[in-house]
Amino acid sequence: MVTTQELGKIGVWQAYSVFTPESVRELEQLGYGTVWLGASPDASWDGYDALLAATDSLTIGSSIVNVWASPSAEAAETFHRLDDKYPGRFVLGIGAGHREHTADYTKPYDALAAYLDDLDAAGVPQSQRALAALGPRVAKLARDRTAGALPYLTVPEHTAALREQLGPHTLIAPEHKVVFDTDPDRARATARETLGYYLGLSNYTANLRSYGFGDDDLTAPGSDRFIDAVAAHGTAEQIADRLTDHLRAGADHVAVQVLGGDPLPALRALAPALAERTK
Repeated sequence: MVTTQELGKIGVWQAYSVFTPESVRELEQLGYGTVWLGASPDASWDGYDALLAATDSLTIGSSIVNVWASPSAEAAETFHRLDDKYPGRFVLGIGAGHREHTADYTKPYDALAAYLDDLDAAGVPQSQRALAALGPRVAKLARDRTAGALPYLTVPEHTAALREQLGPHTLIAPEHKVVFDTDPDRARATARETLGYYLGLSNYTANLRSYGFGDDDLTAPGSDRFIDAVAAHGTAEQIADRLTDHLRAGADHVAVQVLGGDPLPALRALAPALAERTK
């Protein structure tokens, strides 16, 4: 089972195309434990090896390989190839994506279960795969058939609910967005450049409605209350406090996504405050 010891308490989530061997090497040196490759990389993406080769102990995770876009056989082949070369350092994160973007998006739960069946048959261990999960049914599937859940665009209250549902031993590794800017209006404007897109995706908005957000919050470009809840901003210390709210709510690991340009300056600035809060 992938653990906090292997993932670290804090990781980095960015679009997979952003990462380079040099940048992941620096992130490892800064103390980040895992790099999550966002924006649905193909299972056969040729960049996995270079990122693992550039680092000594960093975990690399896909967040996520889309089950509609990448055949399970390709995902299994990639997992075994990487695990043979870099044992225990690759986590295969999978998910069903969004109905708004996938013509074949029918019965996503069944598609996920069938994909996991294929991974079982191909010998991909449950302990090194994880599942994008928001609602309780898919979260239970994550608990029963993978290491755990990779929630995206959530709040600490959701993390707490997942921990209560899934018990003490299932991995919960939410993503949380940050804008490294102490001007609230400017930070919210930066966040809205990204978050408006997600307000058009029903799985995210339905989940957020369960935690007290309504039409006024979730109609693009989103209320200040919504922006502040899902995109931490302010000083390094204020941002670190918000991120570690997830850990206090029961998360094992939090993946930081920096909005607003090159993420490295913000991640450099955040590293000391995060290390202080997670030591």
